[in-house]
Parts: sequence; structure tokens; C-alpha cells
Amino acid sequence: MTREAAHCTFCDLIHGAAEVSICHADADAIAFMDIQPVNNGHVLVVPREHFESLLDVPQELGIHLFKVTMRLANAVTAVSGCHDLNIVVNSGPAAGQDEPHFHVHIIPRGQGDGFDIPLPFDGSSMPDRTVLDAYAARIIVALREPTSAHSEPAKTAGKDGPEERVVSIARFDEVTAEPSSDASDEIPPNASTRRRAAHWRINEGAHGELRYEPVADKDTSA
Repeated sequence: MTREAAHCTFCDLIHGAAEVSICHADADAIAFMDIQPVNNGHVLVVPREHFESLLDVPQELGIHLFKVTMRLANAVTAVSGCHDLNIVVNSGPAAGQDEPHFHVHIIPRGQGDGFDIPLPFDGSSMPDRTVLDAYAARIIVALREPTSAHSEPAKTAGKDGPEERVVSIARFDEVTAEPSSDASDEIPPNASTRRRAAHWRINEGAHGELRYEPVADKDTSA
């Protein structure tokens, strides 16, 4: 069965085709009790209209869902007696989404309840600052030009080893609050900066991890 053809249990609930314990309903959203709760008071916040993942949800609806979540979170803490919470969104199968309808978990937490979402992740390592700078620069570009910022998913290593490519990355130094008159898409908004343009060789590991090696460097002034 394709993801497009997958049966949606939440749509059944919204249309009254199955039993559901509703704790909030409005024109755009519905919230109900999870039938397999982590702890008593575990609530799901769901848009009435079918949207599969977080990236499919219109911005205004997403804002409304978060407002509903915030309001319900206060009620859940009062009713459950748990003052700690997890607000969880699993978007896509690789992230653990088990229903093809976007939803937000409100999970009341108690000491020793056995549930955990460990962050920082024990399986991760601290990347070099150049990696963090590179992703920050790419996200800035993506915010300004969403359609031009897409990249191919990371590829696993084959018999010839990890994929290697060379890219240009902006490094930012001496950032001030003064706007720059000739700011490019790689410069943070409302800031002037001395820009160091660098070229980096990117090696992608077997699990998609990135390793950056500088291959050229020069200074320019914005």
C-alpha cells in the first residue's frame, strides 16, 4: 500500500466513524485522548483537514494548532498532576510517525515513568564549527529562497566509498547590528559583516554524516 492510499484512522475519528474521547473541538482542530497513553492525560491535537506531515500543514493552521496545544498543555498539567510535559511531533516514517495524519502529542511526564526522548542523542558527536556554520548559512538561504534550497538526500557509501563534492560556504565574522547595503542571500538579514568566502570539500559518510575539509580560502569585505 502506498502512503497516498494509506487508510487514515484519524479521519475516521474526525468523521464519527469510530469511538473517540474528545477534549477540544473547533472549526479547524480537534483534540482527543491517546488510546495508548504514555501517562494518563496523554492528548493528541489534530487538524480536521487531512494533512500528512508537518511540511504539508499551512502556516496559519500550524499557528492555530500550536495555540490549541499551549492551551491544552495547561489543562493537562492541572488534571494529571504532572508539571512536566513533552510536546512531540513525529513528521514522516523515519521520524516515527505511525498515522498518515499530522498530529501533536501532549504527554504529561512523571519521574521514573520509563518514557524518554534523550537529547542530546548519545549516538551523535559534536561536529566541527565549520559544519555548524555551513548548515546555518544554508538555512539562511532556504528561508529567503525556499525553492532554490533543496538538496538531494544523503547517500550511503557504495563500493567506491562515500560521495565527495566541493561547495562554497560563507563564514561570518565581526557581525554588527548595522544593515548592509549590498547584503547577498548568504548574509544574515539586518547585519553587516566582514565575509570570508571559503571552499570546502564535503565527504559524506555511510550514515549521511558530513566532514568538511577547507580547500581554498580568501577574504572579501561586504
